[in-house]
Amino acid sequence: MIPRYTTKRMREIWGEENGFNLWLKIEIAACIAWNKLGIIPDSDLKNIKKATFDISKYNKWFEETKHDLISFTRAISENLGEESRWIHHGLTSNDVKDTALSLQIIQSLDVISTSLDELKNALKIRAIEFKRTPCVGRSHGIHAEPMSFGLKLALWWDETDRHMKRIKEVKKFASVGMISGPVGTHASVPPQIEEIVCKELGLKPAPVTNQVIQRDRHADVMQRLALIASSLDKFATEIRSLQRTEIGEIQEPFGKPGFVSTGSSSMPHKRNPELSERISGLARVIRSNSIVALENIPLWNERDISHSSAERITIPDSFLATDYILQTFKNIINEMSVFPEKMEENLNKGGGIVFSEKVMLSLVEKGVPRKEAYEMVQAAAMQSIDKRENFKVLIQDNNLIKDKLSKSEIDSLFDHNYYLKFVDDIYGRLGF
Repeated sequence: MIPRYTTKRMREIWGEENGFNLWLKIEIAACIAWNKLGIIPDSDLKNIKKATFDISKYNKWFEETKHDLISFTRAISENLGEESRWIHHGLTSNDVKDTALSLQIIQSLDVISTSLDELKNALKIRAIEFKRTPCVGRSHGIHAEPMSFGLKLALWWDETDRHMKRIKEVKKFASVGMISGPVGTHASVPPQIEEIVCKELGLKPAPVTNQVIQRDRHADVMQRLALIASSLDKFATEIRSLQRTEIGEIQEPFGKPGFVSTGSSSMPHKRNPELSERISGLARVIRSNSIVALENIPLWNERDISHSSAERITIPDSFLATDYILQTFKNIINEMSVFPEKMEENLNKGGGIVFSEKVMLSLVEKGVPRKEAYEMVQAAAMQSIDKRENFKVLIQDNNLIKDKLSKSEIDSLFDHNYYLKFVDDIYGRLGF
């Protein structure tokens, strides 16, 4: 992932330094385990614990071998004496690489969880702020009925909360290590070694492996990231929609420190929802990567490395991009401008047509058959739309409706607050 679309804390997790440090940590942990079983002498272990990694030595060996783990162990061994013979004792490459990958995934899930929590807090604050701000709800892109703008944000809060629960759940499936040797038989490294190493690393041994940790675990993680990205894409798409000139109800932060200050190279008036568009674009990448993760599940026999080249790109990139869009959307929510007066203006377009259901239900409650009430109100609504006439006036002038509803009763139907009467109940469900 290009640095522009990353966060520092996630870059550090997926950087070379952290990756190699985890490999070294696992190799040393394995030596400690062998020592506990009486295989590696204390004197040798003492020196092994001091082992360091030199990237220049690794690069030299990689140029020759083209094998990352062999190059790594040889680079370490150059800094040791005879005790270097114990490095990688009984292990196979993916004992180290897959266990390290699990640790990186766990570190990354912790970061994602933190970012989700930060977004939840931002959404809660603004949901409460606009709890009783009426706006028009839309279905199929068409005005439907009045609603609370805060309720829209509360919905996003609830969805984000579900993602936090999913991340917590998938972390359990991802928190496994593997020290089982070639094809997973433990022939060269007894299960006790795996148990000691995994305990040292805060992992559980995968109950059974072949020569890799099974990729359904990784695919599960990637699906959770894709779900997060899809929700953020949905949220961002709504921001983009509501910022359109014809709607103008909200606006991304613009011109503030750290945010876009120029919308177009040719049109000085432009204020484009570029951050939300960026989120939608990166969400496509994250979703696509989740498909690659599914493709990585079927491997030949006890292993092949067809998954390796793909996931070296897709797993880091998905974590990097997911944390970036979480942080970006949090900043949008914190700093976006909201225009209640524009929401009110949009609500009043059509002269109250958004209250059509309330009129119909009131007629039904007065004894009018539902089909007849629906057709009566629909006729007025269609006339309002087609001839650009005020819907409320048409209702007031309709003799059949006037027969059932008084003027004061009709007036009472055209009240935005009616649609906010249960907002407190809904917020109460969320603990707001």
